[in-house]
Amino acid sequence: MSRRVRRRTNLSDGDDKCPIILPSVSASPGDDATVTSSSVHWTSLPDDTVVQLFSCLSYRDRASLSSTCRSWHHLSASPCLWTSLDLRAHRCGPETAVALANRCVALRRLRFRGADSAASVIHLHARDLREISGDGCRDITDATLSVLAARHEALESLQIGPDPCERITSDAVRHVALCCSGLRRLRLSGVREIDGNAVNALARHCTGLEEIAFIDCGAIDETALGNVTSIRFLSLAGTRSLKWSSAAVSWSKLPNLVGLDVSRTDASPGAVSRLLSSSKSLKALCALNCAALEEEWNHNASAFSNKKDKLLVALFTDVFKGIASIFADITASNERAVFGEWRGWTTRDKGLDDMMEWFEWVLSQCLLRMAETNPVGMDEFWLKQGTALLLSLARSAQEDVQEKAATGLATFVVIDDENATVDPARAEAVMRDGGVPLLLGLAKSSREGVQSESAKAIANLSVNAKVAKAVADEGGINILADLARSMNRFVAEEAAGGLWNLSVGEEHKAAIAEAGGVKALVDLIFKWPSGIDGVLERAAGALANLAADEVCSMEVAVAGGVHALVMLARSCKVEGVQEQAARALANLAAHGDSNSNNAAVGQEAGALEALVQLTCSQNEGVRQEAAGALWNLSFDDRNREAIAAAGGVQALVALAQACSNASQGLQERAAGALWGLSVSEANSIAIGREGGVAPLIELARSDAEDVHETAAGALWNLAFNPGNALRIVEEGGVPALVHLCSSSGSKMARFMAALALAYMFDGRMDEIALVGSSSEGTSKSVNLDGARRMALKHIESFIVSFSDPHLFSMVAASSAPGALSQIGEAARIQEAGHLRCSGAEIGRFVAMLRNSSPILRSCAAFALLQFTIPGGRHAVHHASLLQKVGAWRVLRKAGAATTAPIEAKVFAKVVSGYLKDHMGDTV
Repeated sequence: MSRRVRRRTNLSDGDDKCPIILPSVSASPGDDATVTSSSVHWTSLPDDTVVQLFSCLSYRDRASLSSTCRSWHHLSASPCLWTSLDLRAHRCGPETAVALANRCVALRRLRFRGADSAASVIHLHARDLREISGDGCRDITDATLSVLAARHEALESLQIGPDPCERITSDAVRHVALCCSGLRRLRLSGVREIDGNAVNALARHCTGLEEIAFIDCGAIDETALGNVTSIRFLSLAGTRSLKWSSAAVSWSKLPNLVGLDVSRTDASPGAVSRLLSSSKSLKALCALNCAALEEEWNHNASAFSNKKDKLLVALFTDVFKGIASIFADITASNERAVFGEWRGWTTRDKGLDDMMEWFEWVLSQCLLRMAETNPVGMDEFWLKQGTALLLSLARSAQEDVQEKAATGLATFVVIDDENATVDPARAEAVMRDGGVPLLLGLAKSSREGVQSESAKAIANLSVNAKVAKAVADEGGINILADLARSMNRFVAEEAAGGLWNLSVGEEHKAAIAEAGGVKALVDLIFKWPSGIDGVLERAAGALANLAADEVCSMEVAVAGGVHALVMLARSCKVEGVQEQAARALANLAAHGDSNSNNAAVGQEAGALEALVQLTCSQNEGVRQEAAGALWNLSFDDRNREAIAAAGGVQALVALAQACSNASQGLQERAAGALWGLSVSEANSIAIGREGGVAPLIELARSDAEDVHETAAGALWNLAFNPGNALRIVEEGGVPALVHLCSSSGSKMARFMAALALAYMFDGRMDEIALVGSSSEGTSKSVNLDGARRMALKHIESFIVSFSDPHLFSMVAASSAPGALSQIGEAARIQEAGHLRCSGAEIGRFVAMLRNSSPILRSCAAFALLQFTIPGGRHAVHHASLLQKVGAWRVLRKAGAATTAPIEAKVFAKVVSGYLKDHMGDTV
């Protein structure tokens, strides 16, 4: 927040203003000064103090303060506050530029982003502008660059990059030379061709030109560069199609050339050797990542030994030691501190200062480009030197260098951007070299460009769990939460990304909530509801991770997260945002037993309709997360019916039909959502009529155990209805369920497959089978007797697999409580404790205890054991339902039956004991 004050000479705007409490110092000779507190009204501050306060604020805060009163409005326009302007975080159209024009009379330094902003700069009327730096200018044209040069003839530095400027030609370069005769520095990136005429124009008209950087350009007339005799620093990093033999001859004759950068080029060993040996003025040659030089050095380590005290910087040299060698009397212990300390050394030399600033710039550019392209075989360099170099450059006094170094740290650790994979050795090298506190310190900078790039580096590094812990331990969560509140979209976006990555760790979720991160993330969605995809995806992704925690999920709801996320799911068309919003809603709805978020999501206007619509997305990730959200939401009775009313049955059946070759995650969630909906018998019938049986059978044949479980669960629910049971038989579902029952690695899938088969063949389907096929319009021939025999055989095998003959015989004879408990624990299927049955389902199992088939009686007793075993989430609920249907007598009779299988008798006795434990004397 910024403050506004008024000049002492102006009248106050009122007497009700709050005073500023400033310290006053009183001291007597020989005594230490003592600080006391005095009340000073803000209107009494002198003008120069007010202006100094303004200089510490961002442009946005200055603009906000300028509207407080007339005096502050006047002071905020002081020329000394507007010598430098960074518009990169803002859309600078002609209207904005015109509005700023009256403040930019004394503007000397300007930074902007984008070709549109470049075209608007002329409206600032900053005729005395000395330095222009534009990035993101891929679409900038000759016309725009020429107008910039013509309107700002006093330019001394022009930098357009690092994005390639492929629409700029030699014509624009010539025009810059003609208009800006005082040019001292020219840096351009990605120009396709700079011909001899353009270079000669620079030599002829810009006689004070000291630095040229043509980065990643195409063809350049290397011979003509030899005519720019004023040049001291030349960088052609990444530039192609240079004729190195003629370049070496031409450049070695440049009388003032001190530093030459040919990194990332195909520079030949012969040309480099000639430049090092022949140039009289050259002091340093930077040749990082030059394959031909590295290959030559591998064959002959002394290939570049004849350097005549010139510095060669390459992958095979010690960069720190080499650069430190240009300073006199430096000790070996200070070599690694050379970039951080050279400005503070007492012996200052302008020539060395210029060279160090140039070195910092070319190294930051080159290392960033290397990080972006991630060439093979660079691990040793990054771990031995590259990491330390980037961290050293991040301490530079040059803002541009700091930003590039932070971006390099963010980039070089990522080895697979698609899957957000970070190299653990590189990330931990940053941490070991003190990178975490350094980056967090930069993130607290007042310069928003540095904030943004530092936050990006922290975010990427935090993918590594060890670095994430270090970030949290150093107070990084509070810093990122503060940055997420920034009015600068780029800063907020990277901070949200950092919170997203940190929130993966369970140990960080509570800390993010305590730091106000949840509210900040929700506010981001409302602040930039459309058109800012990066912010929205990161904010939604972080909220999705936080919502997976029960306590944090309630924080998300309280902060308005449900409404914000539903708004994204309904209105945003960006697939990444849709996916994260759906995932967040799925996680919010996953705590249905402990809070009301599940119901709250369902009751939010348009939420269910939006999620149903997202299951039709072309993006698999979106479909998967939407189906997962609907699955979780379907556990609430009202949501379940509302999903069906919103077309959820048809959409999810279509999704299941289309995902036979999809990922395991999508298959699991599609089947799971149908499982959840099919708890309602009306929905179950609708799923069968819509053709949902066949795709579920296909999913039951999956190789993945998780898919087995959800498909078996859905088929179990569907089989409760006799019509659906017949459909399952007609569609070939019996062999699929039999295979699950006997072969799945998941006990839960085997259990539910057995229950589905038991439902199908407990006699209720027979009447429908006699009337005719369940299929609409066609009749499929099925062998019900053969299918029944196959099903009962595998149900029996499944039940018997939980039998211990010796222990069962002993229990059948004595019913010892300890033995009964031992049997129950041995037979427990842990996940079955999460299943919740309706009264009708419990009644069906009780009826099955009277079935003529001894196998089905055993199955029913085994199922009731799973549903009532102590510790199960719904065990008391199931015991109450058993009591309501009078199951006690049926269980006692089943346990005492002399003709029943031993499994049926023993499991019935175990359930009787559980029922008594749950209900006490009421049974």
